[in-house]
Amino acid sequence: SLIFDAAGNLYGTTQTGGALGGGTVFELSPAAGGGWTQTVLYNFSNQKSRYVAAGSLTFDAAGNLYGAIDGGNGNCDAGCGSIFKLSNSAGVWTETELFFFNGQDGFHSNASLVFDATGNLYGTTSFGGAQEDGIVFEIVP
Repeated sequence: SLIFDAAGNLYGTTQTGGALGGGTVFELSPAAGGGWTQTVLYNFSNQKSRYVAAGSLTFDAAGNLYGAIDGGNGNCDAGCGSIFKLSNSAGVWTETELFFFNGQDGFHSNASLVFDATGNLYGTTSFGGAQEDGIVFEIVP
């Protein structure tokens, strides 16, 4: 999924590829005269056996990007997934892992994330939890 910023730029993710092989976060900016210019904002490493989930990114009020990784570090065979934040400082995007799922508290978060009015982040997982049918989670950044 893609999201827009206030300037009309599009943001999205890839599940694989990029400079490190683990997927990317990218920006598409409208080009003069038509078309789009692509900028890779962040390259995920494939060393963690991870890839970016299908859910779209979301912005917070400060312009940070948040998303879910479907796989990666964790106690699951291929990783249970995690929630990340990308912060921009002088054009350099830095990743912070906010939460790692362990399977019991859910795994495979592949839906879009949303903020509530107080800045708490919500999402879902496809599997895990008490009934192994997934969970709804809240993260307080």
